[in-house]
Amino acid sequence: MFFEVKELCRSFGALQAVNNVSFTLDEGTTLSIIGPNGAGKTTLFNVITGVFPPDKGEVMFKGTHVTGMPPDKLCHRGIARSFQITNIFQGLSVFENIRLACQGRKATKRMFSHVSKLKEPMEEAERILDLLGLLDLRDWRAGTLSHGDQRYLEIGMTLAAKPSLVLFDEPTAGMTPMETKATIELIHKLKGMVTIIIIEHDINMVFAVSDRILVMDQGNVLADGLPEEVKANEAVKAAYFGEEI
Repeated sequence: MFFEVKELCRSFGALQAVNNVSFTLDEGTTLSIIGPNGAGKTTLFNVITGVFPPDKGEVMFKGTHVTGMPPDKLCHRGIARSFQITNIFQGLSVFENIRLACQGRKATKRMFSHVSKLKEPMEEAERILDLLGLLDLRDWRAGTLSHGDQRYLEIGMTLAAKPSLVLFDEPTAGMTPMETKATIELIHKLKGMVTIIIIEHDINMVFAVSDRILVMDQGNVLADGLPEEVKANEAVKAAYFGEEI
């Protein structure tokens, strides 16, 4: 199995934020995790990516236990995460952000020195910027980009780690409808390159990109299935959608 979560639990005092969550994921699949605010989605991501240790349960990646492994070690294993809050180097150029992320994959102590002489990270940065549609903005200071382009830049920095599994935490948060449409197109491009797990509130985006949808409510898995199955699920309608969709 490519990726598996087994009976993960995480509580904060009396609050059971994640309660016996289990799912599997085949390589090349795009899974969206949805649910109302407070459902436990981001806590689940935090447990999967080693930000919080689980109270119980395990995470398996390519047959190996990675439960509680810190984010940097997970990244070296091939699991990368893009956060809900954009994390970029505001004062550096778009190209420098991606180039340094590519160079960081090598874990060299000289990441900030003589990096311009390193051909491979530069070529990889060019390829990623082209994929993101940011090549024309390569010399812009990252802090001057629109919110949407800053989000794309962070996605590019995540891809620079060359992961085989990417977790996106609300990639379209704060985006305009046009930017959201572009993000949908980008994820379709990525679908043949990496396995993807997404937390997202834009339900139209979810149905546009997902092979499977997992619905959480109050820390529990309410439903897990194909988009059309989830859409027709009466319990999901009652707990999340609130009406016909």
